[in-house]
Formats: sequence, structure tokens, C-alpha cells
Amino acid sequence: MPDYIYPGVYVEESDPGVHPISGVSTSIAAFVGFAQAGRLAPTPITSFAEYAQIFDGFAPEEYLAHAVQGFFQNGGVRCYVLSLPREIKSDVSESNQSAVDITSPAGNLLVPLDALDEISIVCGPDEHAVAGMTAALVAHCEQHRDRIAILAAPLNDDLSNDPPEGAQSSFAAYYAPWVLVPDPTGGAALAAHPGGHIAGAMVRSDLEHGVWKVPANLPIRGIVGLTQQITAQQQLALSEQGINALRNFPEKGYLVWGARTTSQDPEWKYVNIRRYFSYLEKSIDQGTQWVVFEPNGEALWEQVRQSISNFLFNEWKSGALQGDKPEQAYFVRCDRTTMTQDDIDNGRLVCLIGVAALRPAEFVIFRIGQWTANATPPCP
Repeated sequence: MPDYIYPGVYVEESDPGVHPISGVSTSIAAFVGFAQAGRLAPTPITSFAEYAQIFDGFAPEEYLAHAVQGFFQNGGVRCYVLSLPREIKSDVSESNQSAVDITSPAGNLLVPLDALDEISIVCGPDEHAVAGMTAALVAHCEQHRDRIAILAAPLNDDLSNDPPEGAQSSFAAYYAPWVLVPDPTGGAALAAHPGGHIAGAMVRSDLEHGVWKVPANLPIRGIVGLTQQITAQQQLALSEQGINALRNFPEKGYLVWGARTTSQDPEWKYVNIRRYFSYLEKSIDQGTQWVVFEPNGEALWEQVRQSISNFLFNEWKSGALQGDKPEQAYFVRCDRTTMTQDDIDNGRLVCLIGVAALRPAEFVIFRIGQWTANATPPCP
């Protein structure tokens, strides 16, 4: 404590000992495809007018511009656009979309996205025009673990098959059918990859509710129809296949009517669960960087526990976690039960965190029976 040599008011700064953790953004997308102009490097875009100025608007029979326009129409606020060289364009069948990894030519095209730590959604609206691009988008997201790939079935696909092998991952969501958008030249409506519209709707849901909210039952803005009409009976089979349907409902309009990943693991079946855990992991990772090189002892462990607990308490208060009490929603352990002496001696701080994330009410069931006025209501 400093010496005070004369009467007066003194102001001091104090270290509260707790480092707050802030949630990372989940609203920035990256789009990969063919543009009429512009440089072949990720370019930040904040409006479709800006895209049209830099990339020269719409390109015939290509879908990047429609995806970016759909993104902003549906609530997107900021994205990156990566224009691809046209010489890689090819006729692609579903059979060669699988078994392609990040080291393939298609995967190497995505390397410029590696430096963009802020993106959380990746979409390739021209994915079916580049051999291996679908699988490369998924491999890219799996490698980074902080972003999800929005994919779509090929145009006019009969939807009788599961998503291709290279598209199956908890870091991927697969949608059908394609959307119909107005022709900018005034002609008949055009079919377009739905990824941009879905990405914008996801961002809108994140901003209005939170990334923990399932991105489904959301209006699709800026379209005039769908290339296929999917019935309730067809929807059941598609959900089991890991295909999220876009549907038209009377008086409701066009809605995103599914939010499953393509993963076979039931723990990671839902898009909001995958995205929410990516959000938590990245937020905690970035919010605890101050821990590196601090003395690895009880005082540090208490600070880490308190910082993470405060962050998760706020998540619970916002409605993102299950439970009537905080202890039902999450736990944070960072002590000698999570670390051995060898861990401590070798500079390893190990923290164990558990959260009870919310899962969507995908199947809402009302049981209705006749009940006479004098009867006693049954117990639930």
C-alpha cells in the first residue's frame, strides 16, 4: 500500500482476481464459389451492394452471388467471400464427393480460410461444380472445430439416398431442396443453392435468441418457391437420413424445417448442439489465454474455476442450459482430482467442464382423450 503524506481523496486500481470470459461471435460466414470478377482471396463483405460492386454481380449458372444475396436478405451482417479460379470447374457426380480430404486439390483451395479465426459458418454454393468440394468443406470444418459447413443435395436430386460419405459429420448440415429466387434480369425464377439463405437465417436466430437456439422453424426470405415440395411423410424419411427439409406451409410460407447434422453419433445429432459447444469451447479458450505461464497452483486453479463458472452462470441465466439451479446446468473442476502430480510438474493445467445443453422439441406430442365433467383428471 502506498504512503499517504497529506489529507485528501486517493483513487487506487485493484485487481479483482477474476478474469471475465466473453462469448465469441457466431455471426460471420464464409462463402466459396465462382464470381465474375474480384480477387482470389477472402474478401470481407457487409452488404450485397458491396459484393456486387467488388465481384460484378450475378454470374450465369453460378450460385455464389445468389447465396451472398440470400445471406443478407435473411439476417446476415458480415461475411467473407472467397472467389475460385474458373479452371477448376467440372461436372461433378455424387460418387466423387466422398473420400476427399483437406489435402486434395479442392481442400487446398480452402487454405485461405484457415487464417480467418472469426468465421463460424462455411458454405460453398457452387460445391457441386468442383470435384471433391463438398467433402473438402466438411474436412475444413472438422479440422478447425469452430465452424460448421452448410451443404445441399444436388439440384433435382430424388433424395432417396443418405448424404454422401464425405458429407457425414457433426460439423456439417445437409439441406434440400434448392430455392427459387427472382431472376435479376426479369426472366423466370431461377433455382439456387439454399446455403446462403440458411446461413442468414442461422445468424438471425443467433442474434435474436442465441447460438444455443435450434436454427429451424425459421422463415426463408427472398425466395419465390422451392424446386421440390416435401410432404410430412417424406420429411420423416429425410430426417432419418440426416437431410434437413425446406418446406412450404399454408399461411406460414417457406420455412427451414430441420436442424440435424449428418453425424451418426446421437450425441451430436443437432446443429445447435454442435454449434453451441463450438461456441463454448472457443469462448473459454480465448478467455483463458491469460493462464499461460502463471504459477500452476491452488490460487490459479481457483481463478480459473471462478472465471469459467461465472461465464457458464450467465449462459444458464440466458436460458441456454438445462436445470432449475446452476449446479444442474454445469460443473467446473480444476484441482488435484483433474490433475496428477506429473501434470503439475510438467506445466499442465487440466480443467474438467460439463454442461447440460438444451435439445430441441423436435417431436411435440399431445395425448388427447375424452374426459367427462365429473371425472378426476389423471395424474401426469
